[in-house]
Amino acid sequence: MKKVVIFLLLSLLTINAQDVLDKIVAKVGDEIILKSELDMQANYFAIQRNVNPNDPKIREQLLNTMIEEKLLYVKAELDSIVVKDDEVDMQLDSQLNYFINQYGSREKVEEAYGMSIEKIRRELREDMRKNIMVQQIKQKNFSQVNVTRREVEEFYFTYKDSLGLIPEKFKLSHIFKNPKASEGLKQKIKLQAQELLDSIKNGGDFATLATELSEDPGSAKMGGDLGSVKRGVFFPEFEAAAFQLNPGELSEVIESPVGFHIIELLEKKGESIHTRHILLKIKPDDNADLKAIEFLTEVRDSIVRFNKSFNDMAEKFSDDKETSKFGGDLGILEVGQMEKSVLETVRKMEKNEISYPKRIQMNRDTYGYHIVKLIEHNLPHRANLENDFEELKKLAEYNKQQKQYEKMIKELKETVFWETRL
Repeated sequence: MKKVVIFLLLSLLTINAQDVLDKIVAKVGDEIILKSELDMQANYFAIQRNVNPNDPKIREQLLNTMIEEKLLYVKAELDSIVVKDDEVDMQLDSQLNYFINQYGSREKVEEAYGMSIEKIRRELREDMRKNIMVQQIKQKNFSQVNVTRREVEEFYFTYKDSLGLIPEKFKLSHIFKNPKASEGLKQKIKLQAQELLDSIKNGGDFATLATELSEDPGSAKMGGDLGSVKRGVFFPEFEAAAFQLNPGELSEVIESPVGFHIIELLEKKGESIHTRHILLKIKPDDNADLKAIEFLTEVRDSIVRFNKSFNDMAEKFSDDKETSKFGGDLGILEVGQMEKSVLETVRKMEKNEISYPKRIQMNRDTYGYHIVKLIEHNLPHRANLENDFEELKKLAEYNKQQKQYEKMIKELKETVFWETRL
């Protein structure tokens, strides 16, 4: 969906910049495809693959893909697929917020596309609805495809010479500790936030203080403005406080997992709030890091020297709650899915070996230390049924999906009017 909106926004910029009438290059039912849309698709494709956007074969291929998307939209209408306004709003909010973060501010997005955020939203709304309908018709018809073992074997023997190599993969588990700031340090940061709140109450300018002091890089440069967002996006602690405010009202100092917030409600409409905030992050000190490393070293010793169960220790002690309930299981990861430091570590390890504590960045706001257990390390190799059945099963399912997709498109082309005008 993100790629869809990127294309839609780029197309919008192109269309907005045009001073001449556009040309229709294809028609599908009552839907049209404009030359500007095809040009934008070709340019986007060319940038990704370093090819010539004016290559006739590439343009023909892209136009066929766009026609297929229009045919699927017609199919979605025939099947009475309904997309609720809330779902369209949620996708638009998500994608526009993504672009605001990428560009750095609402103003820069508006400058780039030559129109206000509100107008961009209006311009994209109907296309977004159509694209959600297409995604739903694909989900409905192709997501539940299953294959038997016999079908997997037939696929393998048919295509084994063209399958290429199975990439290098690792099956890993880990135990993660997030360094915790001392209570004394937390109280110090909370006191700083309280002093800021008092300054604002005594006439200090919220936007200026947010720009200078807030540690939320996404909103600080906009005076702390977080835009209009539906319930469920922010931390529960943040939302509980924000939804209780009246427009123009300030919260008390609010603690969330990332720090202390001062919140001002600018506007509230139903389940949407427009807020700005100042964030002071709770940053652990060097002592907290050292304690996390020492703790994980003790856990590793318990497993290696005293035969404690890695899975039990992960379930009991890991701060990664998504994996701890599964014994720290990270699943099967390819090279491109792994942080460089983790990859360098596990490539040197033997099967069932456990690493010493290493620093890892879990996301933009969370880092910590973990010990990693190498369950399996599979080097690049030719696919075979014995070792790669699950991988081959996925490929066979995808192949079956493609055949079903091609059959549906063929049937739609026979029943829905369409033409090209290149």
